[in-house]
Amino acid sequence: MKCPYCGVLNTRVVDSRPGKIELEVRRRRECQSCAKRFTTYERVEMTPVMIVKKDNRREEFNREKVLSGIKKACEKRAISIHQILDIVDGIERDLREQTDSEIPSNVVGEKVIEALKSIDDVAYVRFASVYREFKDVDDFIQELKRLIPKDCPPSDSDPQTGPV
Repeated sequence: MKCPYCGVLNTRVVDSRPGKIELEVRRRRECQSCAKRFTTYERVEMTPVMIVKKDNRREEFNREKVLSGIKKACEKRAISIHQILDIVDGIERDLREQTDSEIPSNVVGEKVIEALKSIDDVAYVRFASVYREFKDVDDFIQELKRLIPKDCPPSDSDPQTGPV
């Protein structure tokens, strides 16, 4: 394994343990040249999961695309990278467990939305506004209304008229 710090190919495995997802091994490595440590992950190469886009194009599932979208939605929120990676791992695991190797893109989007909804309303609305392609403010307001519980008392101020 090539050292990401100095580029030397001489590294040794210091520790191995199971990864967060099935069929994954996490390895701590140490460079024999610069003595810096780094982590690698080994995964079993599986049959690719193909995502069917809205226009019927097909592309291989790309966890980095999902990770990037979730990171953008969670920007400046109190959500750790570990929580984000757990979401991506869970979505990838769910997709790989499905019997069909071709999955519509909306299935992936809805899985992200559900995961974000359970951890942060703002990140959820940010992702949903892009994913569901809100056309105007009315679409945005409708989505916000779905977030507010029906038994929630009205607030002391009205955005149209100000404080009561």
